[in-house]
Amino acid sequence: MTAFLVRPPAVEPVSLAEAKAHLRLDHDAEDDLVAALIPAARALVELRIRRALIDQGWRIALDRWPRRTPVRLSPGPVTSVGAVTVFDGDGTPHVLAADETTVDLPGGRLMPGPTARRPGRSLNGVEIDFSCGYGETADAVPEPLRQAILMLVGHWFEVREAASLGVIASPVALGFEALVAPYRVVRL
Repeated sequence: MTAFLVRPPAVEPVSLAEAKAHLRLDHDAEDDLVAALIPAARALVELRIRRALIDQGWRIALDRWPRRTPVRLSPGPVTSVGAVTVFDGDGTPHVLAADETTVDLPGGRLMPGPTARRPGRSLNGVEIDFSCGYGETADAVPEPLRQAILMLVGHWFEVREAASLGVIASPVALGFEALVAPYRVVRL
C-alpha cells in the first residue's frame, strides 16, 4: 500500500502572527524563516501522530483488495471518501459505485463489497481518494497540537543547526511529547 498527498492543506494551524508572538518577535527581519518553520513543524506533528491537522486530500494505491479485512485509510481523521477506482488489465479505470463499498469514517476503514470489481493490473490496481483532517481552519485543530507546533517552531528558531561543536544536543522538551501523546495513532 502506498499513500500520497494529492491536495495539501490550504492553511496552516498556526499563523505567522501567532508564531511571532510565541517567539516574542516584534520585527519582520525573521519572517521568512518563521514562515518556513511553521509547515515543517506541522508536518512533524502530523508524522508523529499519524493524523492530518488541516483538511487535505490523500490517495492510497493498493495492488489488490485485502482478503476479509478492511483497507485502513491513513492518515486520519477521515472525513470523506471520494472516488474508489479499480484498474483492469489494460489500465482502464473503473470508478466503483457507492454501494460497492462500505465506509467506516470514524474508524478510517473501507471494505469492498462482494460485487466490487477486482483489479486486473498487478501493481496499483486500486486507488482510493479520501479527505482527512480536523477541519478547514486553525480553530478546528486541538489546542495541544497547535501548542506542539509552536514549541517546535521556538526550538528550531533558537537551535538552527542539527549539531554544533562543543554543544551537547538535546531533544525538544518533554512537553512536546506530552502534548502530542494523546493524539498519536498507535500501530499494533
